[in-house]
Amino acid sequence: MLQHGKRPTIASRHGMVAAAHPLAAAAGARVLGNGGNAFDAAAATAAALNVVEPYMSGLAGQGMATCYIAAEKRVRSLNFMSRIPRKFPLDKLNHREQIVRGPVAVGAPGNLAGWCEMVDSYGTRKLPELFAPAIAIARDGFGLIEFNVEEMGGATSELRGHVALYPEWSRTYLEGLSGGRPALGAVLKQPDLARTLEALAAEGPGLLYGGALGEKVIERLVELGGCLTMEDLLDTKAVWIDSLAAAYRGRTIHVPPPPCEAFQYLLTLRILEGFELGKMARNGTEHIDTVLRAIRVAAGVRIANGVPSQQKLAELLSDGHVEGLRARVRDGKPVDGPTEQWTAPAAEGHTTSFSIADKAGNMVCVTQSLGSMFGSGVVVPGTGVCLNNFLYWADVNPKSPNRVKQGDAMPICVAPSIVTQDDRPVLALGTPGSYGILQTQAQAIVQYVDFGLPLQQAIEAPRARLSDGRAVLLESRVETKVHEELRARGHALSSGPDWTMRVGGMQGVARDDAGTFTGGCDPRRDGYVVPA
Repeated sequence: MLQHGKRPTIASRHGMVAAAHPLAAAAGARVLGNGGNAFDAAAATAAALNVVEPYMSGLAGQGMATCYIAAEKRVRSLNFMSRIPRKFPLDKLNHREQIVRGPVAVGAPGNLAGWCEMVDSYGTRKLPELFAPAIAIARDGFGLIEFNVEEMGGATSELRGHVALYPEWSRTYLEGLSGGRPALGAVLKQPDLARTLEALAAEGPGLLYGGALGEKVIERLVELGGCLTMEDLLDTKAVWIDSLAAAYRGRTIHVPPPPCEAFQYLLTLRILEGFELGKMARNGTEHIDTVLRAIRVAAGVRIANGVPSQQKLAELLSDGHVEGLRARVRDGKPVDGPTEQWTAPAAEGHTTSFSIADKAGNMVCVTQSLGSMFGSGVVVPGTGVCLNNFLYWADVNPKSPNRVKQGDAMPICVAPSIVTQDDRPVLALGTPGSYGILQTQAQAIVQYVDFGLPLQQAIEAPRARLSDGRAVLLESRVETKVHEELRARGHALSSGPDWTMRVGGMQGVARDDAGTFTGGCDPRRDGYVVPA
């Protein structure tokens, strides 16, 4: 049925890019149109996102990817998360709020390593071509759109209170704007970042990992009192790993394995497969209650088990264990428990996810982040590079069984996913949203698979975000009666606005049996789909 006022379905036979900003999606689609593949387009899209949403992700962030490699007929994941620094002052920390901003929160940049590894392993183009769109946008500037204004404006007032960080941050992001503040249509130029991307395109990632750019990063952090060392930078590698997979309704969902926490997403789907959701009223009380209960039960299992071994993970996803969890969902008793960490809830993350498919059959889903909005708030002078605050997401509570150690792999709550059916890739789907990522992707898959919505409509469908205890925020496009009935069933439910970024900003690409691609982008963000 035609839906007036909604985004149309975008289809193509040649490839598709879905990203959180139209200029970034266009950069990736241009690479596909010029003969590059999905891995080339991923690097171009990621570099452009560095420019047009600098508060969400950049070369100094961290992340993970899941990819279908057509030439090898298999799914692999790529981990470009760095480890906890050797000199991370764990003995001086007992709660995460001590390192929300500033130099101690900075983990080694992993995103650049990830982009370059995808291109080195499976790409067909060179970095100068792939970084060219980002370099041009950074040098010439771009007009701020709604979400740019909202995010930059929100950061300005908060970062102004950090006297050691604000001068370089404001010089980089505000100085060239009319009136020195973000406004719709104001042009943001980032000449320092343009020069940095040009140098990286010419010299490669070694410029950061052991080279002159890395020296500038460490020098700035030492000046501010940080703990990162050149040794930590040199240790940072993007590593291909076998994906973790689980079946759902005749499809197989592939995500990165631990220390990625995406197994919660798979466990939720394993639980839900025991319920006939498609026979329930879509967005009705039974549908939403069942999904919310499954999410909260799965979150509790993930938190209780930290970073499980391969053997333990198999046990958690086994039929016997899952059937016990289904019984808990069916019993009707309120489910009360944490959804974030063993410790207190984390602040909202500032993350981006993009999905790409090409006509050769490759699919790429990348989810990457700076951590918080503008990460640590540390901008390296003369480079345009904003550093992450990923160590804020490390569990430092001395009482927690999941407390990190120096040199540990960094757990991360992302879930870049590839869905296969009959060994063919049929969907790439990912979202930002901190610990909500592990919740909202399950909700979208239910809309897409169980209720048969087209991808764009499945992404647009109302979603919820669960927090610790029984708290739930549900978008108000769900009928008021359903909100009331969910409260009666024990959910501490708040009615949110019609649309909220609290429930993510999802991007996806689907492929049908005829080989036609359709894209889906989230109106909760400035997402756009661009066909090749």
